[in-house]
Amino acid sequence: MFRGVAKLNLDSKGRLAVPAKHRDALLEQCAGKLIVTADPSKCLLVYPQPEWEPIQQKLMSMPSFNARARSLQRLLVGYAEDVEMDSAGRILVSSPLRQFAALDKHVMLVGQGHKFELWDEEQWIASRDAGLELQNQEGLPPEMEDFSL
Repeated sequence: MFRGVAKLNLDSKGRLAVPAKHRDALLEQCAGKLIVTADPSKCLLVYPQPEWEPIQQKLMSMPSFNARARSLQRLLVGYAEDVEMDSAGRILVSSPLRQFAALDKHVMLVGQGHKFELWDEEQWIASRDAGLELQNQEGLPPEMEDFSL
């Protein structure tokens, strides 16, 4: 289970050091083999390979003549790249993926349960603040009315 937010830096080659608290879990769960892909929110998604496989199967089983389904297939599967953590616990984020998500040096890795989101730091702050504003204006979705912390 991946949770928490980490402020990280991409090096000049586009490598990202996975936080130590997640490295052992990723090595155990998937031998450090990950999938990095684009997300419609203009961030990147980072999945352990076993978590990604059923998602890709479901995406590819969608009708290719449906324009919305085809668009998601092109984005999520088209950008998907296999990456592997190196001995220093780093992954290489390719240039096309960095360009898609407008990643510069300062990034945020956001745990989302079975995956991570990788954001440009400024875009993460803007998205987070917009989400908070939406919650303040509209409240919780109906499915969460009985939810409490």
